[in-house]
Amino acid sequence: MGRIRVLVVDDHRIFAEALAAALSAEPDVEVAVAGSGSAAERALDRAAAEGRGFQVLLVDADLGGTADGIAAAARCRAAHPGLRIVVLAEQDDPRRAVGALQAGAGGWVAKDCSLTRLLAVVRGVLRDETHLPPALLTGVVRELTAARRDRTESERLVESLTPREKQVLRCMVAGLGRQAAADRLYLSPHTVRTHMQNVLGKLGVHSTLAAVALARRAGLGPAEAAAVR
Repeated sequence: MGRIRVLVVDDHRIFAEALAAALSAEPDVEVAVAGSGSAAERALDRAAAEGRGFQVLLVDADLGGTADGIAAAARCRAAHPGLRIVVLAEQDDPRRAVGALQAGAGGWVAKDCSLTRLLAVVRGVLRDETHLPPALLTGVVRELTAARRDRTESERLVESLTPREKQVLRCMVAGLGRQAAADRLYLSPHTVRTHMQNVLGKLGVHSTLAAVALARRAGLGPAEAAAVR
C-alpha cells in the first residue's frame, strides 16, 4: 500500500502543526494542514486535480466562530465520496457523534488520545471500519434508536395527509410562501392557506418551521421545480 495522505483541519494552528508533525514521522503517512473548512475544500480540490488526492480528513468538531467541523466534513465528503473522515473532539457527545456518522465520518476520537490510537483509527477507516470510543457506544445507540423512533412517527403523520396536502407540504419544505405555492399548484391563495392549516393540524405542530422539520425527518423532500398539477 502507498503512502497515506492525510489532511488535518483545525483552526488552532499550533495543535494542527504539532499533530501533522507527529503523524508525518510515520514512514507511510504524508500530512498537510488547513485552518478552516473552506481552506480544506480548496486543498482537497487542488490535490484531486493534481492526481494526488487526500485519503483521510482529520477534522476538528469545532472549527471556531460559527464554523462547524462536522458540516465542513459533510461538504468535503459530498465533493470527494472516497474520502475517509475522522472527527477530532474535545469531549464525547453522542448526539454530535451520530451527526458525524450521518455526515459520512468513520471515526470519532478525543483530541487528547494517544498517537498510537489515532493512527489505528486512521488505518482502520481506510479499511472501511467504524471507530468510536467504547464510552460513546451506549449513547450513540440510544440516539440512533430515538432518531429511528422519531422518523417512524413522522412518517406516520405525513402518511395521514391527503395527496394535495402532501403537495402543499412539499412546497413548504421548498420554502415557498402562500402565493408561490398557489402559483405552483394552480390553486388560489385562500385554498393553499386552508391546506396549510390542515397540514399543521394533522401533523400536530403550530408553525411552518416545525412542519418542515417533521417533513424532513420523514424523508419528504421539497416540491420539484416543475409545476405540480
